[in-house]
Amino acid sequence: MKGHALVLIRLLLVPVVAALAVLTAGVPGAQAATDVSTIGRALRESPVYVDPAATDILSKADADALADKIKDADKPVFVAVLPADQPTANLFNQLRTSTGITGLYGVRLGDRFDARADSVVLSRQGVGNLVGTVQGAGDPKAQLNDFVDDALRSVRGSAPSSWGSDGGSGVSTGALITAGAVVVAGGAGVYAVSRRSRRRREEEQRAALERLRVVVDEDITAFGEELDRLDFHPAEPGADDAMRADYERALDAYDQAKRFMADARRPEDVRGVTEALEDGRFSLAQLAARREGRPLPERRPPCFFDPRHGPSVADASWTPPGGAAREVPVCAADQARLADGLDPAVREVDTDQGRRPYWDAGPAYGPWAGGYFGGGILPGLLLGTMLGGMMSGPAYGASYGSGYGDFGGFDGGDVSGGNFDPGDFGGGFGGGDFGGGGGGGDFGGGF
Repeated sequence: MKGHALVLIRLLLVPVVAALAVLTAGVPGAQAATDVSTIGRALRESPVYVDPAATDILSKADADALADKIKDADKPVFVAVLPADQPTANLFNQLRTSTGITGLYGVRLGDRFDARADSVVLSRQGVGNLVGTVQGAGDPKAQLNDFVDDALRSVRGSAPSSWGSDGGSGVSTGALITAGAVVVAGGAGVYAVSRRSRRRREEEQRAALERLRVVVDEDITAFGEELDRLDFHPAEPGADDAMRADYERALDAYDQAKRFMADARRPEDVRGVTEALEDGRFSLAQLAARREGRPLPERRPPCFFDPRHGPSVADASWTPPGGAAREVPVCAADQARLADGLDPAVREVDTDQGRRPYWDAGPAYGPWAGGYFGGGILPGLLLGTMLGGMMSGPAYGASYGSGYGDFGGFDGGDVSGGNFDPGDFGGGFGGGDFGGGGGGGDFGGGF
């Protein structure tokens, strides 16, 4: 029995010692200002940190309530409340590096407030808008709650799995000792919550992939039919090595597209499928030109209106309903339709609202379009469309990746360490008309 009691005491002391290390690192008088690494450690354990020297700005009860709100929403939003004399040089950059978690970071420093975020979580413009709404508010509690309320409606991603203990809100030693015991007893509960969050996200990704699978299978089938109609035989009279190479690349692309789709587990995996199909169709266009004795075609993106039309032959002006005019790549048939004042042959897909153009069908089509058109030209093509707005604005879910056709990288809440764009966290604290993400700054020095 005595041995079992010693084991239990050790289990209880491990989280207590760790929590006390966080507490004592920030005790006033121990150093001129709390080290950023201490703040980072605390934020890895809880979304809200209140420096011991800033408890007059936000009380423990208010900090706990704010932290609970963020945790309940399952979003990667971090809030730090620091004294007015906290050094600001490189503050956000150092904080993001120390925490190592992709997310949105808001800092109340004395009576001033600013924020930064990884662009995968919230755009620079989105951060600026959030900060502009609350900057200048005198009541810290109201300001931080308003910021968090707005942020939770905007940010992408899920809360980090490390949250669940009470390591970051400037709590008392007695509370930390009690919390240590609770952490040990409730560890299984925290693990279950984390698993539920990840399961929900995986289920959403699976549902999006299944809807997308119908469209991609249509693309693969259409390409296979093109190969059948080609009626090319490598040994036919007039066939040369270049023709055979084109044909081989087209066959390889077809097989690769089928294999990638069979292995797809998330919507962003579809990008590889449509990249393969785009490459295969260009190989067929080259083969056709060689067989007919025409000049080889220029490598161009596929027809914007329906990539199954094959490589585009020109750019044409097109204005979507309610949108602005833009130049889009078009096939010869759609070029003729537009020139005659007719509607192009648009690729429509099934949605809950009926058949709609793919650019008005939902966020899962971002990876699909990204594989066909790549990241460079897609923003201009999708300007003013539903898909373009989702991909560029704060509503675009982390499940579909970030950017226009670039779906790699980390999602909100992921542990990315120092692998982030320092430009997302640059600019002086409080700089710019809106405060968030502005250049310059009231305190000088880039973040």
